[in-house]
Amino acid sequence: MTATPVHSADATTTRRLSLRTRVLTGAVAAAALGAGTFGAVSANASTPAAPAAAPAASSDTADRDLQRTSHLTIDAATKAAKAALDAAEKENQHVSVAVVDRDGNTLVTLRGDGAGPQSYESAEKKAYTAVSWNAPTSDLVKRLEQAPNLKDIPGTLFLAGGVPVKAGSAPVAGIGVAGAPSGDLDEKFARAGVAALGR
Repeated sequence: MTATPVHSADATTTRRLSLRTRVLTGAVAAAALGAGTFGAVSANASTPAAPAAAPAASSDTADRDLQRTSHLTIDAATKAAKAALDAAEKENQHVSVAVVDRDGNTLVTLRGDGAGPQSYESAEKKAYTAVSWNAPTSDLVKRLEQAPNLKDIPGTLFLAGGVPVKAGSAPVAGIGVAGAPSGDLDEKFARAGVAALGR
């Protein structure tokens, strides 16, 4: 007695679908290839070439309304303030030191031991004044002779002791020192802060 192979209906259906699928896929591919070739030949024969797409806007164009500025890092501001305070302490002077950024925002303030209560705010105002005019406040005091109402601008203090910190010729920060017996000493200590940054 010989065994007769048994085919399930599912296996036969799968085989038929596979054959049908292959035939249909081949026919569709041939039709698409023929149509594509015909379409390409027709387009080349009768239609002028389309203009190249415009390049996407560059980031330079997109950013033309933005302005970039440089600012001191908090580490650099702290280093400058500490150097100014150390310079004052070496001369036994009790001062406060402030460092402001390019926009006049306070980054760091240090009030030395024994510094007077007025020195803290004065140091901030000197730093703000120096960065606003990109000049030492000792130079700005001389401008008051021609324009005395400069001193009325809020937040400013036209006394020696403030110096700008520059990157190239542009101010990136201001250092103000207050509390020494003279503005010349305050400015000397502020310059020590600038020197610590290699500026």
